[in-house]
Amino acid sequence: MAPPLLHLQNIGLTLGGKPLLDGAEISVSQGERVALVGRNGSGKSTLLKIAAGEIEMDSGTRFFQPDATVRYLPQEPDLSGFATTLAYVEDGMGPGDDDYRALYLLQELGLTGEEDPATLSGGEARRAALARVLAPEPDVLLLDEPTNHLDLPVIEWLEKELSSLRSALVLISHDRRLLTDLSKVTVWLDRGRTKRLDRGFGEFEAWRDQVLEEEERDRHKLDRKIVDEEHWVRYGVSGRRKRNVKRLADLGDLRKERREALKVVGNIKLAVAEGKTSGSLVVEANEISKTFGDRTIVKDFSIRIMRKDRIGVVGANGAGKTTLIKMLTGALEVDSGTVKIGASVQMASLDQRRTSLHPQTTLSEALTGGGSDFVEINGERKHVIGYMKDFLFTPEQSRTPVSRLSGGERGRLTLARALALPSNFLVLDEPTNDLDLETLDLLQEMLTDYPGTLLIVSHDRDFLDRVATSIIVSEDDGAWAEYAGGYSDMVSQRGRGVGARAILPPPPAPKAEKSAAVASDQPKKKMSFKQKHALETLPKQMDLYRATMAKLQDVLADSNLYARNPDAFEKATKDYAKAEKSLAKAEEEWFDLEMLREELEG
Repeated sequence: MAPPLLHLQNIGLTLGGKPLLDGAEISVSQGERVALVGRNGSGKSTLLKIAAGEIEMDSGTRFFQPDATVRYLPQEPDLSGFATTLAYVEDGMGPGDDDYRALYLLQELGLTGEEDPATLSGGEARRAALARVLAPEPDVLLLDEPTNHLDLPVIEWLEKELSSLRSALVLISHDRRLLTDLSKVTVWLDRGRTKRLDRGFGEFEAWRDQVLEEEERDRHKLDRKIVDEEHWVRYGVSGRRKRNVKRLADLGDLRKERREALKVVGNIKLAVAEGKTSGSLVVEANEISKTFGDRTIVKDFSIRIMRKDRIGVVGANGAGKTTLIKMLTGALEVDSGTVKIGASVQMASLDQRRTSLHPQTTLSEALTGGGSDFVEINGERKHVIGYMKDFLFTPEQSRTPVSRLSGGERGRLTLARALALPSNFLVLDEPTNDLDLETLDLLQEMLTDYPGTLLIVSHDRDFLDRVATSIIVSEDDGAWAEYAGGYSDMVSQRGRGVGARAILPPPPAPKAEKSAAVASDQPKKKMSFKQKHALETLPKQMDLYRATMAKLQDVLADSNLYARNPDAFEKATKDYAKAEKSLAKAEEEWFDLEMLREELEG
């Protein structure tokens, strides 16, 4: 086995007099993809900062291969001191790195390189920081919540980009789909210590539940009640996993009903069929449109939302998701078409309650409104302490002021308030933002139990797969379409994901070649001999790379190769990756030269 590029051993750290890390370990070898998981506050970001050399540990050792290159993406990147985003990205590159890649990545991420870092939004700053750590193609990438503030097109682009890199990864994320698709190893940070699973995140939760069950059996004789309470507070969601099997079956039935409804309704001009049970129709929109200035946000969109539908809305940032939601709920007047809200619809929104939390209000008062120890959920009274425990709060926190809650705890409180409001139509705009994996599990369960109708805007693909019965997706020029099923079902039917990111023109040719091509201001410009030769010979080189990849594919198609000869398998894999990278580089160079030739021959 190859020696690790990064090895943290027996790491200890105390913050505020309380041990945060106590014997934590992590080891990363060449090309290894590691998911670092654990509940909020467990010390994941701190451990990653120790790995990056950002903070010092109290005890333990940190080892990096001397010649290994490392790049670290913090949750809050600092772009101060740089005139442009390009300057910021280029500052993170080494002497041998390709400057051309810096501009290429910025443009792929929707930036030009000329932006003033001081004026960037959170999402734009995150994109610039991603370009900075990706541009050098380092040996080790340490990524702390890389999808924060990103929309679906960029998240899906990032996943493909990370998959194509040869860099080793240590990844902290609340995006289950990203963790599942990228990771091959999972490191669980729990109570200051780490446990390693040599499988990806997709198998982590079942393994974690098994570990917890074993711990409970081992500690049963000591104090079963304490174990139960601690398990509930820390892992209350996972204990309900068996119930979710039935829920998934119910979701399948709902999606089937939605699919049959779409076969009848589709995207046609709706003619409402009367005779349904009173209250079954929640929203009916017929050929609605909305334009702001010269831009059409929604164009001739029709939909019928029925009771118990779970509708997800997806699209790139700026596509108009929130505008569409406001039109469907009557909060924004349509330019044309009609919107009908069904009888007895009682609507509640997550956003309606976000700004109403006074900092000095206690957690208990925020849930009950004060003057009572009970909340009413679906017509049933429930003690506030029991309701708090449903959202992973401890009884001791009932008198805690809102100002002292963490960001994740405030998210849970906001969610608890929204779900406590009397409603049969719940509208949630980005409900998964800043929630950890345990809270996402909880939200999924609460929404599954919710007896009414859901309208959800989200960029979390896994969450939509678990909750939605149909997806509304943004198409071009203000068009919107509905697909039955979750996000993955939509991609399968549509043939692609959200992908609404603007297609940018190809980056300019590398500086050396560009200067040779435009060095003269004479009216008649010509390609250099080197450029002409490359334009003629690159197609043959590309054919050779393709032939090499085809041969290697035949070698790797042997399912017994790894068991029979691991070294040969590893060599074939590396040779294939090398040929693939060379082909991509040659194709890109040929394309740039061909564009230059067409421009000069004009």
